[in-house]
Amino acid sequence: MHPGSVEVRTVAAGSWWDAVRVPLGLGTDALRQLGDETGAVIRDGFGGRLYWLIPPGSAADWDLPRVRVLGRGCHVVIPPLHRVTCPGLCWQVPPSRDHEWTNTARLYSALRTALLREKSPPADTRPGRT
Repeated sequence: MHPGSVEVRTVAAGSWWDAVRVPLGLGTDALRQLGDETGAVIRDGFGGRLYWLIPPGSAADWDLPRVRVLGRGCHVVIPPLHRVTCPGLCWQVPPSRDHEWTNTARLYSALRTALLREKSPPADTRPGRT
């Protein structure tokens, strides 16, 4: 499915939710950390990004590298609810009545940890190394 497909909709952010856009690798790490605590997440298989839906205005003061908060004045392409597999645009985690938004503080913490892991070199685990 391509972004111009009639199945997808472009929706203004900032009213019902904001979105947090992150590169796929960083987002996958954060998603693992969040586990069942994540809300709806859109996967852009063409652009290699994940988008979390969060309460409007709740991340306006974030300043994390490679993370972009999309609020008022921004638009997000939304896949149809039945689209839960890629390639293309799909729901990595579909929204539900109980789990539309992700807790903003938990998401921030997970993204910060994922960013720190990216910067840390892997430990040298060869025998004889300390």
